[in-house]
Amino acid sequence: MFLEDAIERARESCRKRMVKVPSSSLEWQIEELPAGPVFTEALRRGDGPLRVIAEVKRRSPSAGPIREGALVSRLVQQYELGGATAVSILTSEEFGGNIADLGEARCATVLPLLRKDFISREYQVLEARAYGASAVLLISDALEESRLEALIRFAGELGLGALVESHTRESLEKALAAGASLAGINIRDLGTLQVDPGTFERLFPLVPPGVTTVCESGVRTGGDMLRVAERGADAVLIGEELMRAENPATRLRELREQSATMAVVSGRRQRGPQGEEREVDR
Repeated sequence: MFLEDAIERARESCRKRMVKVPSSSLEWQIEELPAGPVFTEALRRGDGPLRVIAEVKRRSPSAGPIREGALVSRLVQQYELGGATAVSILTSEEFGGNIADLGEARCATVLPLLRKDFISREYQVLEARAYGASAVLLISDALEESRLEALIRFAGELGLGALVESHTRESLEKALAAGASLAGINIRDLGTLQVDPGTFERLFPLVPPGVTTVCESGVRTGGDMLRVAERGADAVLIGEELMRAENPATRLRELREQSATMAVVSGRRQRGPQGEEREVDR
């Protein structure tokens, strides 16, 4: 299974980095760092438009090479120009990334940064804070509930948010039981790498009020954005569509404008973050 293998490879990579840079060094570095922008607050939609987390992803196991050799600093600046609310940095070697990408991104933007990786150890959370992240991704399917709860708590102690990703009802229930206040619903199954757009519609009703919700994967059009906005998502994570664009800033603006225009033209009712229906402003 892809997920199990990726987790084990990430653990082995983590063990090697721990030899070179011990936890004590990261802790000393963190003591000298100011608090970063708050990830959770940036994603809360309220009565506003759907928030966008734009992702840096050079390649993927499902799509292969996407934008090999891409400069992180240039991409995150493009995302900021395009109106992204936050930026996701894939530091996993599986996706052509590394932990240094996070530090490069922090030097290039004021937006909140999400470290996206196969995280299972506190050391990886320490790295995220030391290199400038505002939040970490935790995958519910990859962690026992007690381990998930411990990592959420540890991230909070460091001032980091924890976006807990789920793909099934069982993994979402585990995430909520572990105390997740940021719920990511990934419509891609990390076991098979297949995408099912109906996943968000099935799982979102299970998310209680007060939990910020992000739809992950499979968003390529303004219509895709409108669909998840109507269901009540606070934010959407977009990676491959932007990474393949000649001008990521222009493409992100296009997607946001298309979604807004389609909502106005159709006069559709959208669901707010607490599930209540509201009219789209014309």
